[in-house]
Amino acid sequence: MANKLGLIIKREYLAKVRNRSFIVMTILSPLLIVGMIVLIAYLAKINDNETRVISVLNESSFFQEEFKPTKSLSFVQLDHLTLEQAKDSTNALEYYGLLHIPKGDTVEEVARATYLFTKDNPNSSVTQKLESIFQRQLRQDRLEKLGVSSDQFSNVEAPFEINLATFDGERSIKGINEIKAFIGGGFGYAIMMFIIIYGGFVMRSVIEEKTSRIIEVIISSVKPFQLMLGKIVGNSLAGLTQFTIWIISASVLLSLVVMVLGIDLSAMSGDPNMPAGPMGGMSQLAPMDSDMMMYTKEILDIPWGVLIISFFIYFVLGYLIYSSIYAAIGAAVDNETDTQQFIFPIILPLMLAIYVGFFSVFSNPHGPIAVGFSLFPLTSPIVMLMRLPGGIGEGGVPLWQFLLSIFLLIVTFLGIVSLAAKIYRVGILMYGKKPTYKELVKWLRY
Repeated sequence: MANKLGLIIKREYLAKVRNRSFIVMTILSPLLIVGMIVLIAYLAKINDNETRVISVLNESSFFQEEFKPTKSLSFVQLDHLTLEQAKDSTNALEYYGLLHIPKGDTVEEVARATYLFTKDNPNSSVTQKLESIFQRQLRQDRLEKLGVSSDQFSNVEAPFEINLATFDGERSIKGINEIKAFIGGGFGYAIMMFIIIYGGFVMRSVIEEKTSRIIEVIISSVKPFQLMLGKIVGNSLAGLTQFTIWIISASVLLSLVVMVLGIDLSAMSGDPNMPAGPMGGMSQLAPMDSDMMMYTKEILDIPWGVLIISFFIYFVLGYLIYSSIYAAIGAAVDNETDTQQFIFPIILPLMLAIYVGFFSVFSNPHGPIAVGFSLFPLTSPIVMLMRLPGGIGEGGVPLWQFLLSIFLLIVTFLGIVSLAAKIYRVGILMYGKKPTYKELVKWLRY
């Protein structure tokens, strides 16, 4: 039996890796991935370098020195023009917009009557920048009327952040749980995509052999269960081969591109419109270096070894479960069109795991929803990985929950494989009939 199973696995593996489309996608996918990353970084850089020009028609005695250029925004002063002339000039010069500051006796009156004219709805970053300028001046004016200086107000409005620490005395920081959940979610998302893509390979392989009647010759020498298991394992090994090549080649290629072209990947997340000034509401230039060091330390302290080993455990068990279902569906139908009624119920738990997992793990990684979904076999490969960056044991996932989820996965795999084998055994030789859920239940009784 083992010898026959090995031959089937070898056959499925070689048939897949020698396939022309498999070879093409293995080569092209890393190029496309790196190309998209480079393109996004390049477009972000171009976007950051774009400078919007706003003409300013200031008819008041206020706001004379406040409009200073930034990396993304510059100002052109218009003098001795009417509002209509200023609009025409702004349009003719193709400036982004016109800021009209009318005459008035007070800062409050002038600010309330000020308008920004643009061709379309203005960008939110532009309006925020302008609003911050007016807000600073308005605050200054209001403080002077109250007899409070800017320095005094700055001391009063100094930002406050509560000190965070663990019971062990180590300093903790905000947002690290969300970051860890995102890291774990990345591993879980990789499992979901692998299951959908390569589970589909198993299903299509079964359908092709069934429609070509080759299956009738094959099962004359091997048992249907052996054939199904061989297909699952063979296609999974081919998928792992392709996945490994993608990761290695994409990492190497991205590193070379960044080194050679000097592309700044941080441009994808940069914010060029940070308001400046002591009264800008963002005056708390905190020691970001120390916070960044804390975030880096927390990320490095993630038990990466446990996380990677767990990834392979949950990947293998999750893939075996879903691939068995895909193989059973492939045996039950004659073409891919007929599979649509069965595919959505399979994908639904995976989608549910992604969306519910993020919401539950973000808010409470040890809450009943997060724990329940991390134990339920059809969702645990994704949700449990979202919780594991916190570690196993004290402060992380309790050891009993981790072991229980693996045990439930193994039991579920054995149960689903046995049920899928029954459907596979009956459906593999059945042609010309589109099965229903009721008929599949009957097949399970044979």
